[in-house]
Amino acid sequence: MNTRQTRSTICHSRRGAMLVLIAVCLPLCVIMAAFAVDVAWMQLARTELRTATDAAARAGSKALSLHQDRNAALAAAKEAALRNKVAGEPLKLANQDIEIGLSQRPDNGGRFQFTAGGSKPNAVRVTGRRTRGSAAGAVDLLFAGVLGVEQFEPTEVATGSQMDRDICLVIDRSGSMMQSAFGRSSSTSSSDCNPPNSRSRWAALDAGVNVFLDEMDRSLPDEQVGMVSYGSDLRRCNIDYPETRLESDLVRNYSPLRAAMARIGSRPVQGATHIGEGIIEGTKVLTGRRARAFSFKTMILMTDGIQNGGSSPVQAARQAARRDIVIHTITFSDEADQRAMRDVALATGGRHFHASDPQELIDVFREIAATLPILTTE
Repeated sequence: MNTRQTRSTICHSRRGAMLVLIAVCLPLCVIMAAFAVDVAWMQLARTELRTATDAAARAGSKALSLHQDRNAALAAAKEAALRNKVAGEPLKLANQDIEIGLSQRPDNGGRFQFTAGGSKPNAVRVTGRRTRGSAAGAVDLLFAGVLGVEQFEPTEVATGSQMDRDICLVIDRSGSMMQSAFGRSSSTSSSDCNPPNSRSRWAALDAGVNVFLDEMDRSLPDEQVGMVSYGSDLRRCNIDYPETRLESDLVRNYSPLRAAMARIGSRPVQGATHIGEGIIEGTKVLTGRRARAFSFKTMILMTDGIQNGGSSPVQAARQAARRDIVIHTITFSDEADQRAMRDVALATGGRHFHASDPQELIDVFREIAATLPILTTE
């Protein structure tokens, strides 16, 4: 055999070996490509399912907040799910995929925990499914024939929580609010028939309340806020002053509260300090016709003085606590009865704050506003 024939034989032998190698590797390459494509498809379907489930939970919790109705929450969650496609098909939810209950943070902190049911639900938990038993069925894989696996069955769970609060501001309009916010030495007489000046305790309260309302306007949940003022029954400066007055019922647009503060401050504030009566009137607001059935109820009670007539503030607070109302108390000025206001807050599970000057009062109102609205999705 000559050299040319030998080389020809070797080349044919190599071609044959390569054909065998290609025949063996090609199916593996096809399988690997099919696997990569289907993994990407499964990841996309899972991401879409997560997005759709989150959207349904958020829509359900928002509807629960706005309408205070479980059926409205179910309908909103289903509608939101249908607007989102998973693997090319709208996500369809059954009633059993949507749970309505209570979401709350444990006493030791950490993540919010969901419990189905309850008389005051604030959360909606949605289980999004693309399984064989679900309304839309399982997700078909693109290369089912190659891999021998025909379908993918993802499941995602999301909880939307909106801690709705009905809030009532209970503010002191007794005669001592005419005094200076910067110490006794520059106080004005309680018999003065002029409106409180810009250095008065009332002016400091007005600034604090407006900061509070500004913060509530910026918060994501739409909180309802009402206002009650208290003093004592008397007639002075040709003006009749009632013991308590409803300045604004619970509203989402806070313009009536701002207008009430301006109206009170446009004439002298007078009277004694009947704090307990203010609590009783605030309780009526938080349990009245505009109070939401599923809302958490919070009263913010402010005083610059000492209870000197009317019902006991602590007894009134205990009555409020029986109606599931939490009272946060604010004392302003060194003459205020801090001990009594701590007892009022303690009786309802609330907190007590003290402010010595106008800036501290503003900071207190801002801090309280920051801790009230809560909206979570997990």
